[in-house]
Amino acid sequence: MATSDARTLAHQLAGSDDVALATLLAARHVSPAVRWDDAFDAAEELLDAASLARALVDLTRVEVDALAAAITTGAAPAGDVRDALVSRGLLSQDGTVWEATARAFHDAVPVPVTNATEAVLDTASDAAPDDAAEAEHAFTASASLADLLQAALTAPLGRIGAGTLGAIDRRRLVEAGSVTDAAAADELVAIAERTGLISVEDRAWLVTAHGIDWLNSSTPERWVTVARRLVEALPPALRTPGGGWTPPADWPGAHPFDPAWPARAAAEAVLWRRWALIDDAGRAPSWTRPAESGDDIDLDALARHLPPEVDKVFLQNDLTAIAPGSLAPHLDMRLRAMARRESRAQASTYRFTAESLADALTAGETAASLRQFLDELSLTGVPQPLAYEIERSAARHGALRIGPDGTGRTRITSDDAALLRTIAVDQALRPLGLVPEDDHLITRSGADTTFWMVADARYPAVAVDESGERRTLDRHRLAGDRPAPLPPVEVYAELISRLRAAEDDDADAAWLGRELEQAVKSRATIVVTVSLPGGDERDFTIEATGLGGGRLRGRDRQVDVERTLPVASITRVTSS
Repeated sequence: MATSDARTLAHQLAGSDDVALATLLAARHVSPAVRWDDAFDAAEELLDAASLARALVDLTRVEVDALAAAITTGAAPAGDVRDALVSRGLLSQDGTVWEATARAFHDAVPVPVTNATEAVLDTASDAAPDDAAEAEHAFTASASLADLLQAALTAPLGRIGAGTLGAIDRRRLVEAGSVTDAAAADELVAIAERTGLISVEDRAWLVTAHGIDWLNSSTPERWVTVARRLVEALPPALRTPGGGWTPPADWPGAHPFDPAWPARAAAEAVLWRRWALIDDAGRAPSWTRPAESGDDIDLDALARHLPPEVDKVFLQNDLTAIAPGSLAPHLDMRLRAMARRESRAQASTYRFTAESLADALTAGETAASLRQFLDELSLTGVPQPLAYEIERSAARHGALRIGPDGTGRTRITSDDAALLRTIAVDQALRPLGLVPEDDHLITRSGADTTFWMVADARYPAVAVDESGERRTLDRHRLAGDRPAPLPPVEVYAELISRLRAAEDDDADAAWLGRELEQAVKSRATIVVTVSLPGGDERDFTIEATGLGGGRLRGRDRQVDVERTLPVASITRVTSS
């Protein structure tokens, strides 16, 4: 490391405002807890070979090419790329390449440029994109992701230590017909997490509030919402200046010094292919082609290729409902709250059972609301067998009333004393610690916990408040809002404050003192330039041995004598 470079960088850091300094520290992945006492410490560490090697890993192909050219010519021309390199502390503010940067660049080993996307894309294909096939692919992906979110609402999706979906949940999704195979499940989970539809909490993926809104939107809107977020989440190295994206075949070489990058680029292409943003050859279908060049996705063009949505179903005497097309998502969501979907296609089949109707009543539906919804939804009215099953389920439902008793406990009441005796001895409900009291049961467990345990045991329960009025519970546990990441200037506030506090009005003198301390510590041989009384300067080659009392002590290698030089007269120190 050239001493002059370290000094120049130290001055550069000291002259930067807090935002620019914090941005540089973040770009170089500096720990906020690092023990740097001043800008000189920071400059030395930032020009350290190991630190520079790590910094090169983050450079894009464009930045690598610009840095190589700057090393050849001595400086980088003004422009956005130079500014990016300066902001990482790899160049001086005038574009000059630090000697340490040049050495690190020459020592770095580029990753072999192989087209890792060939494993997932047929980049050699010259066939034109098939919009019809891609629209079907987009429709299937949207429907599968909706099923995945519905499954996560019923039971959170487990996340194992490796950060992937657990085998049990993979199998659950495949067996339910939500996805075709385990790979599709993993890819859709990755898409949902990246686009904010699900979030990790307590080693499980939960649906977010954005995910609920997404489920209630139309199929074209569902697809476009995710597609836009995938484009926004694309790493900067894969984006064009106009806001579009580079050809997927070029993605593996976007970070030449990052050995993990080709695999990451291939994984990115897999997600884009899964969501039909690109076809098998990496090309954009007609509705995403505008976004490829930085414009918005053509929602109308996509909608023209998707199957039309229907808002009516056929209700059958065998307690089934058949949708003659793709049922509008908001209707599908409510219908699935009261019936089990048996098949999924553009024409889906749903089946009503006593259990599914009980679940709907538990979730807040009433016999009247069920009849009204189904009557509006049906092309054939509500068949008598289904109407009878609704009335029978509603009559039985609510035999148990569960709510707070006003003293911090939960009370279970019923007009059916035999039913109370039954649940009091039910082994599945033992954790509640139910205790008879007068004509009801008491537990110290919370009202919501008690209600869901009793409902899961398939007892006809309703939730009530302290006055006995029915209340609706939403069992779905949603992910909480993630706190916004702190800006770098806040992350590094303490470190920056410490660096600022160490700044000296005479930065040159401070740096000179630092050089002398380092020379003494390592007993280095240095060339010291001393200003003489007459204004002349003289160089001494000194093996530094001590520093104190404003004087430098050391052996003069030229005449082999001990010398003591006043630090105030020393103007320059260089390596021997």
